[in-house]
Amino acid sequence: MRGLLNPDQKRGLIGSAMLAVLILVIVGAYVLWGETYQARILYATFVNLIVVIGLQVFMGNGNYATFSHAAFMGIAAYAAAICVTPATVKALSLPDAPWGLNAFEMHPVSAALVALAITGIIGALTGLFMSRLTNVSITIVSIAILVIVHSIFLHRTDIFKGNQALFGIPRVFGLGHVTALVILAIVAARLFRESRLGLRLRAVADDEVGARAMGVNVVRARMIAWVASTLFFATAGIAYAFYLGTISARPFYFNYVFLTVAMLILGGLRSVTGAVFGTLLISLGLEIIRWLETGPTLGGVKLPEMLGLSGLLLGIVIVGVMAFRPHGLMGNREIEDIVFRPKKTTEISK
Repeated sequence: MRGLLNPDQKRGLIGSAMLAVLILVIVGAYVLWGETYQARILYATFVNLIVVIGLQVFMGNGNYATFSHAAFMGIAAYAAAICVTPATVKALSLPDAPWGLNAFEMHPVSAALVALAITGIIGALTGLFMSRLTNVSITIVSIAILVIVHSIFLHRTDIFKGNQALFGIPRVFGLGHVTALVILAIVAARLFRESRLGLRLRAVADDEVGARAMGVNVVRARMIAWVASTLFFATAGIAYAFYLGTISARPFYFNYVFLTVAMLILGGLRSVTGAVFGTLLISLGLEIIRWLETGPTLGGVKLPEMLGLSGLLLGIVIVGVMAFRPHGLMGNREIEDIVFRPKKTTEISK
């Protein structure tokens, strides 16, 4: 291990362990005191967390605004769902599917690997030009990718069912599975951030001209980070499909994109810890807001229904953070930087 990891990566493992403990504490609290319906909320939060961590790998380290992550998540979700769903069910849900897609079924592990491979290949193909674009161009092309993929989901009804739901997907994942995936995602993102490649990518984000002058292969750094991030999105999509048992194209579009981007912005683009904290805070805040939207009774006073309040919250979060905390709550810091922060000397030497 000594020869495989540099000192920053070893420190990153310590921080990852701290965040893993936080995740396990949350799960333990649910097991001890949670209600049954809260398992679905917690599972969705952890799926979002995997996506936001994947965003941090490329968008955070490279300082590029991208909005195509929901597309890659959807690709993996549909690929895994089509592969794992029994052929007898697909004969009903996808009667006109081409290429024999409704005539076979695979083991969940094999289906997940196929979904990861398909998403990774598409990520590599799109990365060939994404890695050569500038900041604004990356943002515009990422939106184009999202729109193109969503249009395919909607109009290839023989494969993706359009606005209708693809049903009959075996529910093979539970809270334990997604918890393990979240912890692995945190460790992988921290190791990447503290690796030589992650350092070079952050150097490019700070000063691309200077980084190129120092010999950094900018295209290679962007390419690897882009493909790696798509695999995080694919993992989240597989977990999503394997838990719900039904999927549709609607969730994989702009609303979900803005939600996850807001989570990363709140926590801090440059920090994996920020990605974790931002996701947890907004997830908790949205549950409170959704409760308030229903018009609950507080202290004997019946509050009016306030539909759309959750969207207003996201807008306030993005505007407020960009105005008052442009680097997010964590900035460039990780959890171990706070826990092990050296104490200031209060005594003045005589």
